[in-house]
Amino acid sequence: MKEFVEFIARHLVDHPDAVILDVEEKDEKLVFKLKVSETDVGKIIGKSGRTASALRTLLRAVAAKEGKRAVLDIIG
Repeated sequence: MKEFVEFIARHLVDHPDAVILDVEEKDEKLVFKLKVSETDVGKIIGKSGRTASALRTLLRAVAAKEGKRAVLDIIG
């Protein structure tokens, strides 16, 4: 799951080396904290938050397939 989100994020940004994804487990769900370069935050969030919403939807689908719950936080 972590590799999946990292793969997508690295292909969306201009500085793929600056992408860092941390995973924490809280209250029976996985919290993914995506850190990107400050110049790439807009690309990850997208127009009106559509890209971020799509990333969260994909993450939830992959997590559900594994029987887990997941949340994506984007940190600039």
